Amino acid sequence: MLGWPQQIRYFFYTAPTDMRKGFDSLSGLVRTTLLRDPLTGDVFVFVSRMRMPIKLLYWDGDGFVLYYKRLEKGRFDVPIHDTAVRELQRDELVMLLEGVRLSTMTRKTRYRLPQ
Repeated sequence: MLGWPQQIRYFFYTAPTDMRKGFDSLSGLVRTTLLRDPLTGDVFVFVSRMRMPIKLLYWDGDGFVLYYKRLEKGRFDVPIHDTAVRELQRDELVMLLEGVRLSTMTRKTRYRLPQ
């Protein structure tokens, strides 16, 4: 589903977001609230207060791409965090989009290269 390169980082904005926001408003939110550059090629994830729609903002090199998913039934089980942004692993994002509850998920120890 997500055909992005492995080195891309995923940032989840933990506060509810107005889903009427478009490319410019979301990229402004990334700059001012998350204090990150939206042109890095990272993916920024936003969810509404109702947790039924979700948006992913991504810079692909020559323009912004906005992915939007609205659930017909149920809600996204968003990770609760005490800061404005939480970095997600790629598999966590895929599981979030597929309906897996991240809070009850346990992860086996795997080797990762130091960054």
